[in-house]
Amino acid sequence: LFPGQGAQTLGMGNDLYQESKPAKDIFSQADEILGYPLTEIIFNGPQNNLTQTIHAQPAIFTMSIACHRTLEAQRTSLEANNEPMFLAGHSLGEYTALVASNSLSFEEGLQLVRERGRLMQQASDIIPTGMAAILGLDEITLSEICRATGTFVSNVNTAEQIVISGAKIPLAHAMDMALLRGAHRAIPLKVSGAFHSDFMKPAQKEMQVLLSQAPIRDPEIPVIANCTGKPLYTAKEVREELSTQLCTCVQWKKSIESMLELGITSFLELGPGSTLSGLVKRIDPTIRTQPLNSLIGIRRI
Repeated sequence: LFPGQGAQTLGMGNDLYQESKPAKDIFSQADEILGYPLTEIIFNGPQNNLTQTIHAQPAIFTMSIACHRTLEAQRTSLEANNEPMFLAGHSLGEYTALVASNSLSFEEGLQLVRERGRLMQQASDIIPTGMAAILGLDEITLSEICRATGTFVSNVNTAEQIVISGAKIPLAHAMDMALLRGAHRAIPLKVSGAFHSDFMKPAQKEMQVLLSQAPIRDPEIPVIANCTGKPLYTAKEVREELSTQLCTCVQWKKSIESMLELGITSFLELGPGSTLSGLVKRIDPTIRTQPLNSLIGIRRI
């Protein structure tokens, strides 16, 4: 599993950079591909630079691939049954999963992620928008509230953790309505825009052009799609998913449940933080899940 925007922390991956050659190579390649010192921003900030969408997305992507390459180097001495059956990523993390599946090279993936972050930031600057996490209210009720307020359901993370998005005033109304309808909490998120909603349509149009030109290949390991929760097997399916993804709800709960139905019994989260591991535990407390966000954690596998 690979995390999305919001997982970034100052200094993430520094231990990998210092002690893992595959990871250090990835950080160095990222700086060269982007033409600016992303690694310096990741390790030393300032914080407000790292949290900007245009930097945050390449940073999380790079750190997550550094974890993956370090784990892959270690796997050379492990049994073949340690290879993953499926890959999945939350929003931005879907691009990371596609690189891990060799559907995209690291360079190709990073270039797409850079443009994705830039275009999403531009779309967010058109009108003040935001996102909010609603805790303790079901998806059907929240969908009714969103229709009534002109907002959108953007992430179904678990049965009781759903993210909505929209323009600032309608979003505030939707949060109030959610609390009145029984939500435990309504938490504004520190993001620059209404991701995975119609407000991203300007970004989607330009991304479709970039995706049509990108050298995308069939995934060597199936990637579970954000929009449907179903496996992606072909380059054509990948292009359609990435094009749709920007304006469509991330069905994370459905993605995890799909993998459970396909026989998955354990998950590894590669990248900063442990948010996805926590979500998996809420979806099914019996499933083994482990975040690998440092060299120590990777070496223990």
